[in-house]
Amino acid sequence: MLVRYKKALEKIAMGLISFMPQEKDVKRLMDTIQQYENEENWLLYLWKKDEEYVGAVGVVVDGTVATIQHITVMPSYRGEGVALEMLQELRAIGGFTDILPNEETEPFLQKYMQS
Repeated sequence: MLVRYKKALEKIAMGLISFMPQEKDVKRLMDTIQQYENEENWLLYLWKKDEEYVGAVGVVVDGTVATIQHITVMPSYRGEGVALEMLQELRAIGGFTDILPNEETEPFLQKYMQS
């Protein structure tokens, strides 16, 4: 189940987003969280499975198009279809006509969509 990010989930969100290679630097990670908190068109969702947050997907919204800025799943849950579930629910709750990757998320999504 996707849960919209709120400040109370900051540490969990930072932990999940830090799995992305480009978000290893703490300063960049803090800046990323600030964007999701302050920019109206930046939306971050956490994926909750049972009582545990196991994934995150962040998008920049432009009308009915969502561009994926971040998508990550805890290593122990990879290969279980969590990313696909996140994207399907994101499309449903956001009413997006298109969900596109950015430069950093494109390799993951291409690999993922082929498997």
